[in-house]
Amino acid sequence: MIPSNITCYALENVPPVARGVVRDLRVRWALEECGIAYQSRLVGTGPGTLTPAEYLKIQPFGQVPSFQDGELTLFESGAIVLHLAEEHEALMSTDRSARAHTKQWMFAALNTIEPQVQQLAEIDLFHPDAGWVKERRPGVLEAVQRRLKPLAAHLADRDYLLDRFTAADLLMSTVLRTLRHTAIVEEHPALHAYKQRCEARPAFERALAAQLADFVPWQPRDLKG
Repeated sequence: MIPSNITCYALENVPPVARGVVRDLRVRWALEECGIAYQSRLVGTGPGTLTPAEYLKIQPFGQVPSFQDGELTLFESGAIVLHLAEEHEALMSTDRSARAHTKQWMFAALNTIEPQVQQLAEIDLFHPDAGWVKERRPGVLEAVQRRLKPLAAHLADRDYLLDRFTAADLLMSTVLRTLRHTAIVEEHPALHAYKQRCEARPAFERALAAQLADFVPWQPRDLKG
């Protein structure tokens, strides 16, 4: 591991359904792929945590993750992963064309795939009994499938989005993990194999274990500050 003074800000407490998909996982994974040591600083209400009100000075929207490296502080998981990728070949090639295509797929993960996936997850996990779901969900599901089918076609004869694992795969596979409460990814064999391939990486396994280890036993709390 490369010594560092990097801090990854994460939540102390989230519902069980969200554990393993909170976006600080992306930052932890990126750091693990780069071999960079880091410490986590938790936002919550327990002893030694940063209160939500204090955290607003670092992240004005109160969301995680945030990232601190000396005097540099960043928020938004995509921006943090891109920052690390630009500095470490483990996440992005030094070749000009390959770097451009890596960024292209990073934006595709966050701008083309994730909004549709997130809409479906919010309906299923937070509003399953709402009266409007019966009318709204089929259209959202159709939108998800419209995005996933061409992605599956792209990955039909590839291990990764480009010719090697990059930051784009890190982001794309974490977006696909948001659908873990469904069988949608499994319906596309190429996507299922791709997600499993990414999740089998030792750096991912270490990042996931670190995130889960930081959570306290679940009980509802007000984290709004």
